[in-house]
Amino acid sequence: MDYMYAPGKNHLFVPGPVQIPDQVIRAMNRNNEDYRSPAVPALTKTLLEDIKKIFKTTSGTPFLIPTTGTGAWESALTNTLSPGDRIISFLIGQFSLLWIDQQQRLNFNVDVVESDWGEGAKLDVLASKLAADTAHTIKAICIVHNETATGVTNNLSKVRKLLDEYRHPALFLVDGVSSICAIDFRMDEWGIDVALTGSQKALSLPTGMGIVCASPKALEASKTAKSVRVFFDWKDYIKFYNLGTFWPYTPSIQLLYGLRAALDLIFEEGLENVIERHRRLGKATRLAVEAWGLKNCTQKEEWFSDTVTAVIVPPHINSSEIVRRAWQRYNLSLGLGLNKVAGKVFRIGHLGHLNELQLLGCLAGVEMILKDVGYPVKLGSGVAAASAYLQNNIPMIPSRI
Repeated sequence: MDYMYAPGKNHLFVPGPVQIPDQVIRAMNRNNEDYRSPAVPALTKTLLEDIKKIFKTTSGTPFLIPTTGTGAWESALTNTLSPGDRIISFLIGQFSLLWIDQQQRLNFNVDVVESDWGEGAKLDVLASKLAADTAHTIKAICIVHNETATGVTNNLSKVRKLLDEYRHPALFLVDGVSSICAIDFRMDEWGIDVALTGSQKALSLPTGMGIVCASPKALEASKTAKSVRVFFDWKDYIKFYNLGTFWPYTPSIQLLYGLRAALDLIFEEGLENVIERHRRLGKATRLAVEAWGLKNCTQKEEWFSDTVTAVIVPPHINSSEIVRRAWQRYNLSLGLGLNKVAGKVFRIGHLGHLNELQLLGCLAGVEMILKDVGYPVKLGSGVAAASAYLQNNIPMIPSRI
């Protein structure tokens, strides 16, 4: 932004990276420290305990890895599986596609279950495959909880019910990059074996920390998994956990302090209140899209995402022009359509540390942009629909009552 000046703040409404709260920026504005001093292990210990709360686990073991979500994917796979292992993976959009590509390049035997983009995972197909697999050749189920490219959220509790119904021992691996801390996520209750997220999404931190949480079953699997791993090896972390120093290599001191501030903000608001706030933001955005006369890429209400909405544009409009105009004229950042939906959808991210009035500013901007590109939107229609809903549903701010 410093190289392309515009007055005021950039309105960042891509589905990650998201705006960083001032409190987090201030917490990170510090010098380096010796990570072998007593201070950093003491900080790390509290972070690991509190990270378990956002995954809703008491038995899981968290790992804070200096990486992105892609590295967290690799950590989840290579620590629990061996080359040639059969896994079922659901292709529902760009990010599930990328995870599948990684799985294949790591030499797993990937059984891909593909849905149309805008649909959720085909759990009926999963049921058939589990029923047929009496020899238990399937070693893992891999699923993206919230597909950011299409705005589709999968029902993880149904996956667990199927695994239990067929008494199948497959590991349950979940990408929660754009869901954890924003959409209801219950690691222990849903029997998830490995869950992961990235710092730049709902935690509202800079990119650079992949957060993985492993169940006792996953840790046991890691003892016999034959995939090659070095940087991502959980065993190295656990060795230093047991020593009380926690770090097998140099962490980002600034990100650790930022994570502390981010978690404090979440707990001050209350995790359930954070999730409910995202429900309001998602619902308000969908009401605005409906008022504009446009369609949601997500094909059924059961799959609607509370962190991102992918909006389908009419065939005569290139959605990339909407994103370009948002940046060039209004200092608004929207998400591009990716791969199969490139040029067909634009994405409104509504996750992280933002409130309802910030969202309304984004929706007002989108209306002007739609008018710019020749779509006959009635200015104020989406904002009015969202405002009417929000005015009836926003609670009082507890600390100000």
